Amino acid sequence: MPSHSSLGSTSPKDVVLTRRQIEGLIADGKTIVIVDGKALKVDAWLEYHPGGDKSIRHVIGRDATDEVNGLLDSFHSLETRQRMASFQIGRIEGRWKNFLPPIQGGRFRPYTVETDLLTQSDNSGESNPDSDSESTSAPGTPIFDAAERSHLTRRSARGGLQLRESSSVSSMSSVSSFERKPTPKLSHMDARTQEEIELDLNKYPPLDPTTQDEIVRCYRQLGQLIHAEGLYQCHYTNYLIELCRYALLFSLCLVFLRLGWYSLSGLFLGLFWHQLVFTAHDAGHMGITHNFVCDTVIGVVIADFLGGLSIGWWKRNHNVHHIVTNSPEHDPDIEHVPFLAISHRFFESLRSTFYDRVMTYDIVAKYAVQYQHFLYYPLLMLGRFNLYVLSWEFLLRGLGPRKGIAWWHRWFEIAGHVFFWTWFGYGIVYRSIPDAYGRFVFVMISHMVTGPLHVQITLSHFAMSTADLGIHESFPQKMLRTTMDVDCPAWLDFLHGGLQFQAIHHLYPRIPRHNLRRTQKLVQDFCNEVGIPYALYGFVDGNKQVVGRLADVARQAAILAQCQRTVAREGLAAGH
Repeated sequence: MPSHSSLGSTSPKDVVLTRRQIEGLIADGKTIVIVDGKALKVDAWLEYHPGGDKSIRHVIGRDATDEVNGLLDSFHSLETRQRMASFQIGRIEGRWKNFLPPIQGGRFRPYTVETDLLTQSDNSGESNPDSDSESTSAPGTPIFDAAERSHLTRRSARGGLQLRESSSVSSMSSVSSFERKPTPKLSHMDARTQEEIELDLNKYPPLDPTTQDEIVRCYRQLGQLIHAEGLYQCHYTNYLIELCRYALLFSLCLVFLRLGWYSLSGLFLGLFWHQLVFTAHDAGHMGITHNFVCDTVIGVVIADFLGGLSIGWWKRNHNVHHIVTNSPEHDPDIEHVPFLAISHRFFESLRSTFYDRVMTYDIVAKYAVQYQHFLYYPLLMLGRFNLYVLSWEFLLRGLGPRKGIAWWHRWFEIAGHVFFWTWFGYGIVYRSIPDAYGRFVFVMISHMVTGPLHVQITLSHFAMSTADLGIHESFPQKMLRTTMDVDCPAWLDFLHGGLQFQAIHHLYPRIPRHNLRRTQKLVQDFCNEVGIPYALYGFVDGNKQVVGRLADVARQAAILAQCQRTVAREGLAAGH
């Protein structure tokens, strides 16, 4: 099924594939990703990918060059990119127009020569025979229809509407992308979704190809500058200091445990775990040695053996988070129903593509979400217990890769968890503390002390946009639109552990955290150049933003509940 332009090519990898041909391959169930102008068929890699299959499924049919390469050293190592080359089945010419991935609701037409000729005949009056309508690429709901219409228009500075071109996605019809449809009457929640989309469209650069291509060009140029400045190089003296801090905290835990001061002992153990997570995060992103095996071993030793948490679960979760940041349906890092909802869209009982289940907005959620701005900090203080459950679920169900280069991870992690519960559960809690009350106090304090860590993790995203601006938004713009940085003095960097630079980290995940402060000025200059707002708040102001967002959604939940009660009463009265 090669195009005419590919005739005469000597290598199958040089075959030029059209957009329709790639659409047909995806319709047949193939996993096709575009990277650096190459079409990769990665079906065979899905069950081997150390970061899980879901992160790959979210880039099917998309140009994932920036997500995959991150330019030079971001997500993937050189050996990984060389391995990816073996999956190449062809190449594309020109600018790629993204499809909506199947996992996100995209629908694709099967390809045959006859249907291709028919499509070209139907589109003979259009400038590009590969252009398709958006009509079947997203669910036919007022929310998504309105969102797609927003991609075609943008308010000008004078308040008018300016029509602009937008690449379209897969369709079974040949309706023009600019053909207007009747505007359906929106529900209150749909109108709120549309309002948030419009707000982002007015705040951030336009989604037209020219603007987004310029943003990508500048982003890649910035990546080259960061590399030239040596900011990917890890200075191991920084980790020597980290090791000294870890040893001090754990030693104080043991000293006070021996003295029978169990509250203080638990305090220092919690601080020990709090600090360890930062290095586990570095290792999970291969940001220490940049070697897959070495950083994996470091990550498992820290997370599993010393912390009782699964680094494999974290990788599977976190890779998806980096691809679909702040998407209510897809990002597991913001899916905390029934206790927390950072968007009104969770009221609709959305289906999580990560957990593969409906996040039911049930009676518990309806009550808890109304008070979530009060429950936020207490819940996060108990967050570590939830991580134990998620870690064991991941390991016992074998959700990680069982073949390939990561086949041994699961067994190494299980050994780590046995070791952890031996030294912590048996050695400290059971053998070293004589009574039940002392054990309870020790466990609760050691775990609640890690609460600020969960605040740091959620702080960067909970107050940021959850609106979906569609498939034409560039990777760097989406990361900066959905992530904030936290301003703090340099001497407090050890306390934040790099989590205060999450916007920078989302752009270039493998920059060692000790270099993120030096990278910040370069990213700020990039944002000024391309016109993307750089969200930067102090720690206190950032918390105010998060609590304010939670309170706003809580008010919406209370209004919705009151409306439902009123409708129920009126319906009951009408029945009599």
